[in-house]
Amino acid sequence: MNLRGLNYWWVFLVVAILAIMISVAVRNTPNTAVSIGDFQKDLQGQKIQSVTLIPEGPTTEARALLKDGKTVVSVRTLSNDPVLSTANLTKYGVNINIQPISNFNWWNLILPLTSVGVFILLILWMNRSARANSDAGVTQFSKSRAHVLTEGSIKLTFSDVAGCEEAKYELQEVVEFLRNPERFHALGARIPHGILLVGPPGSGKTLLAKAVAGEARVPFFSISGSDFVEMFVGVGAARVRDLFEQAKKAAPCIVFIDEIDAVGRKRGLNVGGGNDEREQTLNQLLVEMDGFESKHDIIILAATNRPDVLDNALLRPGRFDRQVVVDAPDVKGREQILRIHARKKPLDPSVD
Repeated sequence: MNLRGLNYWWVFLVVAILAIMISVAVRNTPNTAVSIGDFQKDLQGQKIQSVTLIPEGPTTEARALLKDGKTVVSVRTLSNDPVLSTANLTKYGVNINIQPISNFNWWNLILPLTSVGVFILLILWMNRSARANSDAGVTQFSKSRAHVLTEGSIKLTFSDVAGCEEAKYELQEVVEFLRNPERFHALGARIPHGILLVGPPGSGKTLLAKAVAGEARVPFFSISGSDFVEMFVGVGAARVRDLFEQAKKAAPCIVFIDEIDAVGRKRGLNVGGGNDEREQTLNQLLVEMDGFESKHDIIILAATNRPDVLDNALLRPGRFDRQVVVDAPDVKGREQILRIHARKKPLDPSVD
């Protein structure tokens, strides 16, 4: 909402209220209201100096100035009342003034205009509020839905992951890079920006990605591939841009995309050959990964159990050019997993 413009409307509202108050004060000038009988008594007692007649349709208001020159009394009665007839008033030597019926009345002008102004002000204020809420909703709709875990908030480490020793060994280089990126930059070495974790469902790909962030003690952005895809064209691409903007500000960090095959499938396979929302989102993801510079120490980890359906542009060098296989654990690995889960459980000594 434009607060500067809203201040003008508040000024208008205050002026209108003041105008109404002034009009009411002018209209309600202190007069002593008397009955028609008392008015007639004052008239017969020769106490009235002059009378001003104000016709108001079927009624007439008479404002009488007494001979003391200070007191004004008023009476309202029917227009055809004989007490207020000119013949009756002149009989007692009263000066008569008659206000024309067409006399301009400020009250009749200000009240309708003020009411219309307040109504227009209310409509404009509601319109501004609705527009502000709508803009905020659209902006929020295009924001990334990634779950952000700040540095040090992940307590999970490689010691809490078992059954995938080969994968942990391959990811150790990523941990060293995130811990001390200047060391790699000084040697001219470049770590792959994208690492694809491939394995069957339930093999621990997501757990392994969190363990990498816990070992390196860096921020961790977690999002599912399906969170990018919406029915509105352009929303997914906007969310990708917002995600990577946040990641660049928090670098060094890890961006984890779970089930990347939901957005990274091969392009050109949809019915009709058109360019749908998913393909636009994938294009934006490819552009963002190409836009990384050496100063952006961001590692993209992605997980999938369907690497065969991924677009070739995602797997080319410079993007997800390294694949880490996370196989189902063997018997020894399953025993290690069981020991990890049983570390904080009270077990009987006889349990094998």
